[in-house]
Amino acid sequence: MTLLLFAAVAAGGFVGAPIRYFLDRAVSNRYESDLPWGTFTINITGSFILGFLTGLSLHHHLPALPKALLATGFCGAYTTFSTFTYETFRLIEDGQFIEAGGNVVASVLLGLAGAAAGLAVGLTV
Repeated sequence: MTLLLFAAVAAGGFVGAPIRYFLDRAVSNRYESDLPWGTFTINITGSFILGFLTGLSLHHHLPALPKALLATGFCGAYTTFSTFTYETFRLIEDGQFIEAGGNVVASVLLGLAGAAAGLAVGLTV
């Protein structure tokens, strides 16, 4: 990895992480619930964005630098599997088994759907 690619990943992460934080707070404050709607929203939109970038990369041969900046850096910092896992485990600890299972199933299925939709859009642009 070159220094420029490393800097691109770092810059993308520098932007993606605070956006994740503020979007999570905005969604969580708007919808008071035991369900982790903020993380859910972030991971679904992040799946769409990564699918879109993949479509652009496949269709338009996106160069390495924008892929590092946007896909690896931004999406890597924006989406969060660890928080998804933690929040699902928290639901299980609280005895909310149906909610935990629903969170897992909905996150995986809608994340795949978001990625597929993003890919489709990226391939047609």
